Amino acid sequence: MKKASYILIILCILISCKNSETSETDLQEETTINTTYYPLEGNWEMIGFYNYENNKVIDSFKTNEGYRQVKMFNKDKVMWSKLVPTDSIEWFGYGSYTATDSTLTELMEYGSSVMNKVIAEQEKFSYKLVVTDSTFSQIRLDEDGNLVYSENYRRIQ
Repeated sequence: MKKASYILIILCILISCKNSETSETDLQEETTINTTYYPLEGNWEMIGFYNYENNKVIDSFKTNEGYRQVKMFNKDKVMWSKLVPTDSIEWFGYGSYTATDSTLTELMEYGSSVMNKVIAEQEKFSYKLVVTDSTFSQIRLDEDGNLVYSENYRRIQ
């Protein structure tokens, strides 16, 4: 009888060790999933534009006084709004996005009245992406892959 009790105790210990190991593995996987880095996640304000010719900056412009354009990214959604004090037209858009270390693709779902007309013609917008911890640029390319213009943003809190 004592021998059966010892075997039962050993089996219980082994089973509980196995469950503990599985839980630890699950926790590690969950932690890995939750700590995935999304470099664009957060809030950004446009600070200026670049125009390119022969893939070199030929003009740079800071945003005008009172002009504001803000983009907000979470893990897979983007929303932007633009304020142009001298313009009565409202500008905003909402949709999903994907980003790699060098590309940004936005798939717009809806927007302001004017933007909905643009979305009816073209809902997918693709850019070359240059991103750091505190800045990013989305650069429009022409059909040959040449740089055309960029919108430049800084991170805001």
